[in-house]
Amino acid sequence: MKIDVLSLFPAMFEGIFGESILKKANEKQAVTYNVVNFRGFADNKHGQVDDYPYGGGAGMVLKPQPIFDAVESLKNENESKPRVILMCPQGERYTQSKAEELAKEEHLIFICGHYEGYDERIREHVVTDEISIGDYVLTGGELGAMVVIDSVVRLLPGVLGNEDSPVKDSFSSGLLEHPHYTRPADFRGMKVPPELISGNHRLIEEWREKESFRRTFERRPDLLENQTLSEKQKRWIEEWEKSR
Repeated sequence: MKIDVLSLFPAMFEGIFGESILKKANEKQAVTYNVVNFRGFADNKHGQVDDYPYGGGAGMVLKPQPIFDAVESLKNENESKPRVILMCPQGERYTQSKAEELAKEEHLIFICGHYEGYDERIREHVVTDEISIGDYVLTGGELGAMVVIDSVVRLLPGVLGNEDSPVKDSFSSGLLEHPHYTRPADFRGMKVPPELISGNHRLIEEWREKESFRRTFERRPDLLENQTLSEKQKRWIEEWEKSR
């Protein structure tokens, strides 16, 4: 996968691309990163990429010309049809299913804005996806882009040491992940559930399935709203509600 990022603050990405899974993914040649300061595409000697909004109002708006030229340059350089992602609080809320969708692409371009907003023509004629990582506003799109890139890259084949890891993550199955325990089995009187140390793989999987559903039911019931519950899951809910 090829990932290009358009940002006015490219140094922000040096740390995240040079550490942990994102670094290993690049070393394994599963992905390449390229961060471009789109100020370099400004058509004026001052490198100005923003201007006052028509109609007045607070703040400055990113001009279309630098973004258009930067994206066109990247497309020509790679001879590809990338997904062009605008990080924006008005975009669709980011989910694991969106990460899985983007992980199937060969080329992604992220646009990280600043100031008050974007010229609307950028949305209409350049962008393929608008993404928000939550209902709050950040100073710029860089942090949001880092979140999306991390969640996508870890899904690429060969990036994680255990190929089952991304499949069993929270949200991948539509449910939150089950609790985890490690040694010692008894820590200050707090004991690991007996199913997990029974050596019985069927009991272990049943415990994990039930606890995954319990955690989702208790913490994120909204994730179950559009799911068709099995008879087993309905019995679990009845059991928990009776014990309250």
